[in-house]
Amino acid sequence: RSVSAKKQLARLLPVLKELRRQSAAPISIDTRSAAVAAACLAEGANIINDISALRHDRAMLKLLSRANCRVILMHMLGAPQTMQRHPVYRNVTVEIIEFFRDRVAVCVDAGIARQRLLVDPGIGFGKTLEHNLSLLRRLSAFRALKLPIVIGVSRKSFLGALTGEEEPSRRVAASVAAGMLAVTQGATILRVHDVAEHAAALRVMQALD
Repeated sequence: RSVSAKKQLARLLPVLKELRRQSAAPISIDTRSAAVAAACLAEGANIINDISALRHDRAMLKLLSRANCRVILMHMLGAPQTMQRHPVYRNVTVEIIEFFRDRVAVCVDAGIARQRLLVDPGIGFGKTLEHNLSLLRRLSAFRALKLPIVIGVSRKSFLGALTGEEEPSRRVAASVAAGMLAVTQGATILRVHDVAEHAAALRVMQALD
């Protein structure tokens, strides 16, 4: 269900302010609302992650063209309430790459520098199990966009379907396996719940590279 800008800010701002007080680490805000993005950027957020790829709120393009933040464009078929109702693609990887080519062009035309953009294929957002697996197998194809690739597979339901594990918090091993595969295919950033486990796996991969 959609959450109003007022409710989003009531949840976000106290946490954002305290995080920024304690740390200079980059902070990403996940919102489709230009009003929420503007308020969070004013409080020191560094990245805006929009699951609609700046299509939901027309004011987002103008706002982010004036900002100096990074912008994550995510692919989602339909809306959050309807995205899992019979998603259909002719070729999921090709179609999403073309989607990003279009959205990147729109952003650049609006004044958002290309080097500020990142792309997220949107695992689980309007995709079946087979769509998700196909995207992970062919993730390297997204390198053609010459933009950083963000992947979020952590604890997602498709991992539960593969492993039979219904409890999301028990999908850590599956999440790490999928995340490491994504890295080998070109993922730049992993969105995870279990940071320590993923960091340890990455250290091993880097040592063996």
